[in-house]
Amino acid sequence: MPISRFLSTAAFAVLASSSALWADVKVPSIFSNHMVLEKAASVPFWGKAEPGEKVTVTINGQSASATADAKGVWSTSLNLKDSGPGPFELIIEGKNKISIADVLVGEVWLASGQSNMEWVLKATTDAEKEAAQSANPLLRQFTVTRRTAATSGDDVEGKWSIAGPETTLAFGAVSYYFSKRLQNELKSPVGVILSAWGGTPVEAWTPASALDTDPDLKAASARIASQLETFPDERKAFINDMRAWVEKNGRTDPGLSDAEKFAGKTIVAADWTKVNVPGPIQAKGLPEAGVVWVRTPVTMSAAAGSSVQLVLPLVGFDAVYWNGKLLKQTTLDDFESSAEIRRGPAFNIAAADILPGENVLAIRFYEPVSVATIKPGARFGDQVLDGEWLAKAQVSFPAVEPAVIAAAPKPPQRPPALQYSPGYLYNGMIAPLVPYAISGFIWYQGESNANRAFQYRTAFPLMITSWREVWKQRDLPFYFCQLANYTAKSPTPADSTWAELREAQNRTLSLPNTGQAVLIDVGESDDIHPRNKKDVGERLARIALARDYGKSVPYAGPTFDSVAFADGKAIVTFKNTDGGLVAPPLPKDYVKQSLKNKTAPLVANSPGSQVEGFAICGEDKAWVWADAKIDGNTVVVWSAKVPKPIAVRYAWSNNPTCNLANGAGLPASPFRTDDFPLTTAATKW
Repeated sequence: MPISRFLSTAAFAVLASSSALWADVKVPSIFSNHMVLEKAASVPFWGKAEPGEKVTVTINGQSASATADAKGVWSTSLNLKDSGPGPFELIIEGKNKISIADVLVGEVWLASGQSNMEWVLKATTDAEKEAAQSANPLLRQFTVTRRTAATSGDDVEGKWSIAGPETTLAFGAVSYYFSKRLQNELKSPVGVILSAWGGTPVEAWTPASALDTDPDLKAASARIASQLETFPDERKAFINDMRAWVEKNGRTDPGLSDAEKFAGKTIVAADWTKVNVPGPIQAKGLPEAGVVWVRTPVTMSAAAGSSVQLVLPLVGFDAVYWNGKLLKQTTLDDFESSAEIRRGPAFNIAAADILPGENVLAIRFYEPVSVATIKPGARFGDQVLDGEWLAKAQVSFPAVEPAVIAAAPKPPQRPPALQYSPGYLYNGMIAPLVPYAISGFIWYQGESNANRAFQYRTAFPLMITSWREVWKQRDLPFYFCQLANYTAKSPTPADSTWAELREAQNRTLSLPNTGQAVLIDVGESDDIHPRNKKDVGERLARIALARDYGKSVPYAGPTFDSVAFADGKAIVTFKNTDGGLVAPPLPKDYVKQSLKNKTAPLVANSPGSQVEGFAICGEDKAWVWADAKIDGNTVVVWSAKVPKPIAVRYAWSNNPTCNLANGAGLPASPFRTDDFPLTTAATKW
């Protein structure tokens, strides 16, 4: 793909200083102080200059020149395969001269995905201890600022940081431990480009042109594109129509002159009515339509050390108060759509505003049509705000005929936010990095696609292939994390969307130069963000060290090879049994939430079995927990309840209880031997 696709005048304008002329040579922000260049035979450099201007790139005694084309785009490359590590000065010179200091030459990896890849070291286990000993001038990270774009961009915001006590806490944790292990083993500079955004689906990271190659993904992409285009006009029409409707029917918001008596610290509780949250704000004495207040105490056992996020899944027009202070009001003019989850800077409660002891959260609902609702998911930090709240009416609107209510304008369906929309993160956070020379990719994502796990079989390989195509390297290494264990333990064998997503990830290994870090032993049942990111990063590093750098290190746990059924038993054969199959004793407890040091007793599903985590079924497809024992490179699986088994599953659960590993201590990957229909097969984007 031509470099010029990614280089536009508008984006490159931000690369110039405020005093520079358009004709000055400019380069993307990733070409900046402390950068790491790939030790490769062809390392691209590119930028903008005046059309016809000659640009020369020089580093470590090597130079290459290029002439800017009619659009002012130039590109060239240098052979750095035999370069030393540096540090060097990089000079890019045309009519002006750009000097980039402290440039290293080594290994560069691109890390991407959603929140578990974005997760910073500061929020992980032993973070302060790790940061204190992290000083390493050969270890660097470039963090890409979040950005969405409708078309492929030319540049990203970000800067290179050198690992050290003052910087490392802000590094992505997985990419930090990955690069640290590589650097320790290779004794060479390692740089990671971190480009990740929490809560995002794989389709947002995929070029729209690639999505269009699959009929289902193309249809969804076209539908979302249409919604994005039409929603602004639909929303404007709704606001105008609703304003006319409330005025006609005498239901205009009367406003409020004294919020203190509703949102302040002191009230007469007897004047308020008890209501249950989540749910509609309904109780005797509360109106069907009007202005209603709700409030609840939020208790802090000690002073908050930092800001805390407040999440409120509200439906309607509302004003949110914290200890009597207005945080944000959503009026008709800035109303987006129903079921809007409100979060963000307005609801990051500053530490100075959080009192030790009791705080008060109050919400004023203006509901001209029907009863207000708080949907499930309200929380303050890790505190779930479900339960008994207090409610009081400020204004009750007079009743009108049902036909009048039925004629009230309906809010339009809001399209996905741009970070969830097809191609928008690829355009804003990946395309501008092309064709920066890299060793490969590491990826941690899938949580946001679990409800469409079957479709992930198509979407995930499509994204991998499309990235390799734009980098013009069909076999560029791509190593990814399988979903960690999460949610409550299941007492019986059951269907699992997370297991189905893990299977889709397993199937992606059919692509060349892919590898998978299995994580079903590092998760937490009550936290989708496991705090142990060291094992995650190091398992990814094992793959790269073995596959790309010739190191003799085990990098995969046992993986399913074949199954045979005989004499009422299943004999399962495994690959990647480095050091032999093992089944360590189950721990007494499992982690619910390490942040709060919460654990729970671990109950074996098959007490007395050497290997835990297997289920078996017969022709009736009724799954039961099975006994299992290791026999060489096989595991023998059986149950007295299933005399004629036809299929076996292992660790087939959101949060499996299991213990099969190899001699290197790497866990076996979940699998199934059946081809029964999956629960997500019909769920489309």
